[in-house]
Amino acid sequence: MSDTILQINHLSKSFGSNLVLRDIDFTVDKGDVISIIGASGSGKSTLLRCINLLETPSSGEILYHGKNVLSRGTNAAAYRSRVGMVFQSFNLFNNMTVLENCIVGQVRVLKRGREEAREHAMEYLTRVGMAPYVNARPRQISGGQKQRVAIARAMAMDPEVLLFDEPTSALDPEMVGEVLNVMQRLAESGMTMLVVTHEMAFARDVSRRVVYMNDGVICEQGTPTEIFGNPQRPETRDFLSRFRH
Repeated sequence: MSDTILQINHLSKSFGSNLVLRDIDFTVDKGDVISIIGASGSGKSTLLRCINLLETPSSGEILYHGKNVLSRGTNAAAYRSRVGMVFQSFNLFNNMTVLENCIVGQVRVLKRGREEAREHAMEYLTRVGMAPYVNARPRQISGGQKQRVAIARAMAMDPEVLLFDEPTSALDPEMVGEVLNVMQRLAESGMTMLVVTHEMAFARDVSRRVVYMNDGVICEQGTPTEIFGNPQRPETRDFLSRFRH
């Protein structure tokens, strides 16, 4: 049990009369790399936003090391520093340099000294291949480079889990690979990751577990071999048949 970082129990989310998530249950254990796949509108991104407390679930629990973060008194900023998120649209601060983007959260949320924060930022910018661009502003770098900076920024907070919300879908095709390579190296280093993605090769080759969502519910989950090689549900088979070449 001690290896379980996040446990989602009976999570539901409505926007008005529109039920987007229905009775979601799953766990995230230390070292897990979980890909969440499914058609657009199946609730994948909303699930991630609920886990990161960017949306408030309508019912259910999100347990972080056994403590329900939906209860009163949760420090959302501190929790998000442990359960970090990388967004589809990068969400970098355009008025700051690459380096400053990776320092500011450490100083404000973690109360690190600037020099320590700078060293930490440089370590991760180097790991994602962005050290030569530390003085650039976001508008001066490509989409793939922005996403690599966003990953470095999230990693610099020393999170226990990283959530990725379709991190390659806003990128030009030739930039997708450079971001997936960074993510694959993170997975190989033991980072716990929860990835909403349309990149089926990543889900198949890098994940430990694949979750297929359809119409706001978890339809099927299992190892990549089980989901891609022998899906049990007709909805899963139908969805995956579109990606077979």
